[in-house]
Amino acid sequence: MSRPNSTAARDIAHQLHPYTNAVRHAEIGPIVMERGEGIYVFDDQGKRYIEGLGGLWSVAVGFGEKRLVEAAARQMEKLPYYHTFVHKSHLPSIALAEKLAEMAPDGLSHVFFTNSGSEANDTVIKLVWYYNNALGRPAKKKFLARNQGYHGVTVAAASLTGLPNNHRDFDLPAIPVRHLTSPHFYRFGQPGETEAQFVERLAAELESVIQEEGPETIAAFIGEPLMSAGGVIPAPEGYWQKVQEICRRYDILIVADEVITGFGRLGTTFACDYYGIKPDILVVSKQITSSYQPLAAVVISDAIYKAVADNSGKIGTFGHGYTASGHPVATAVALENLAIFEERGLIEHAAAMGRVMQKRLRDLNAHPLVGEVRGVGLIAGVELVADKATKARFDEPGKVGGYVFARAHHHGLIVRNIGDTLAFCPPLIITESQIEDMVQAFERTLEDTVQWIAAGQPAY
Repeated sequence: MSRPNSTAARDIAHQLHPYTNAVRHAEIGPIVMERGEGIYVFDDQGKRYIEGLGGLWSVAVGFGEKRLVEAAARQMEKLPYYHTFVHKSHLPSIALAEKLAEMAPDGLSHVFFTNSGSEANDTVIKLVWYYNNALGRPAKKKFLARNQGYHGVTVAAASLTGLPNNHRDFDLPAIPVRHLTSPHFYRFGQPGETEAQFVERLAAELESVIQEEGPETIAAFIGEPLMSAGGVIPAPEGYWQKVQEICRRYDILIVADEVITGFGRLGTTFACDYYGIKPDILVVSKQITSSYQPLAAVVISDAIYKAVADNSGKIGTFGHGYTASGHPVATAVALENLAIFEERGLIEHAAAMGRVMQKRLRDLNAHPLVGEVRGVGLIAGVELVADKATKARFDEPGKVGGYVFARAHHHGLIVRNIGDTLAFCPPLIITESQIEDMVQAFERTLEDTVQWIAAGQPAY
C-alpha cells in the first residue's frame, strides 16, 4: 500500500492521524482521497472504492450530494457564522431544534448542539452532574457503561468508552464509571447458557453493581442501542427491557447514544424505536448532516431541562457551550439532509436494503473463516475466527482483520476492521446491485485471506 509521492510525503511529515499506528504510517503512507460520488470515493490515483463504512459510519445520502453543498453555500452567503451564547440565536438552529424535538422519542423536546459525538457525550456528563446538583443530590454522579461500548474520545467521553485502546496510556477512565459485561452472546454467553439466560445474568450483574455502588451514587446508564464501533453488537432480545426496568426502579437516567445508529441506520428513525427504548437523553451526530458538516445534538427530557433551567436561574447561568454550538451552516445542512431523507424515503429504503444486506452477508456463515455474521438494517459485522467449532480467536488478535482491511482496498472496497471483525455501514442510498458488488468484493478478499494464512501470513 506504499504510495511514494509528494502528497504522501507531506502528509507523513506533518500530520498525526487518529486511530493510526504512526510508525506504520510513516512506512506505508496514506491513501489520499480526492472526490466522492454516491457510495464511491476515488483516490488521487483515480482508483474507485465502494465506501462500505459510509466514511465513518456517517455519510447517509452518499458523497457529492449537490443539495447539501448548495444549502451550505446559501447559508455561508447569508450568515456564515454566529453563536448561540447569551440569548443569541438564528433561524437554522431554531428550525433544527424544533425538527429534532418532533422526531425524537416522546418526552424529549429540548436540544443542545455540539460539534461531535465526543463533545455531546462530554456534555451529557456535565448536564447530568449539573442536574443532580440542582436537585440536591451531589452524590449521584457515577455512570454505568459497557465493555466494548463506544462513546467518544475526549477525556470524559473516553472514560465511558469500554475499549482498552481508548484508555491505554491516556490515564483513563478519569470520571467515576463502572463498565458492565458486553451484551455479546456469541462471545460472552457461557457454555450451555441460552440467550434468555444470558440476558438474565447481565440484568443480575447490573442490579448487583447498583447495589454495590449504592443507587444514591449512580446517575445514569449510557449505552448504544446497537453497539457499533466495539464490533457491531446487536442487543439480545429482552436486554433493553431488563435494563430499563432496573434503571427506573433505582432512579437512574437512561442515555441512548445514537451517534451511529440514529436517522435510519437500523431501518427506523432511531434505534430506540427498534428496541423499544424510552431514554431520558438522546445523543445524535454523524448522519444528522451525513457528515458534510460537523454537528451533534443532545436531546433531553422536559424534566431534565426544567431542573437545569431553574438552576441556571438560581446561579445566574448555564456555564457550558462551544464556539460553534448550533453553527448556522451546520444546522442548515442538517435541515436539508433531513429533508432529503423524507422526500426520498431513505429510512424506508434503508429498511429494505438492510434486509438484502443482512441476508447476503449471512451467506458467508459457511465460509471457513467466518465465526459470526451479525447486525440490523444497514450495519453489520463479520467476525473471523481461527476455529469455527470452538470460536477460537487467532493467535495474534487483529492481525487477520488488519490484512482483510488492507486487502479489501485491492478489490475496491473500504470496510473497517475492529480486531478481527469487519464492519459494514454503507450509505443509506445503496442499491441491491451495489450491495451485491460490495459483498462479492469482500468474498474475493476472504479468499485472498485464506491463501495468505496458508502461506504463513507473510508481511503485507
